[in-house]
Amino acid sequence: MGFEKFGHVSFTSQTKTEAFVDYLSKNEIRATKCRACGRVFFPPQADCSSCLARDMEWVKVEGSGRIISFTKVNYGPTGFEDDVPYILALADFNGIKVFGRISKDTPEEQIAVGKEVKAEAISLPNGQVSYQFLPA
Repeated sequence: MGFEKFGHVSFTSQTKTEAFVDYLSKNEIRATKCRACGRVFFPPQADCSSCLARDMEWVKVEGSGRIISFTKVNYGPTGFEDDVPYILALADFNGIKVFGRISKDTPEEQIAVGKEVKAEAISLPNGQVSYQFLPA
């Protein structure tokens, strides 16, 4: 499966990290970790921007994380106009910082900095795969 299956709108069909989509299809959310320096990347990267090594391994994003920051999107960029409003958040999962949408089923009053969330892989109505945050 190629990267064209990722997200609400896909702007690219191939990438060195297309295994990310395969993991989402298996209900797993993964980041990459540099075997040389230990830096973890989300979204996944094929090459380390810290030490320039190309030896990466896939690591699971699991357990619960805490919201670091969030924003409500009222005006969607190209391809996302019909999705608004939605809430984007940055959450810390034991040192792995993950950026993603909060589930539309989560009441806004339950979203706050410091709140615990879990990340889940989802299948979208158009056959695409993605992930979202839910209250933990």
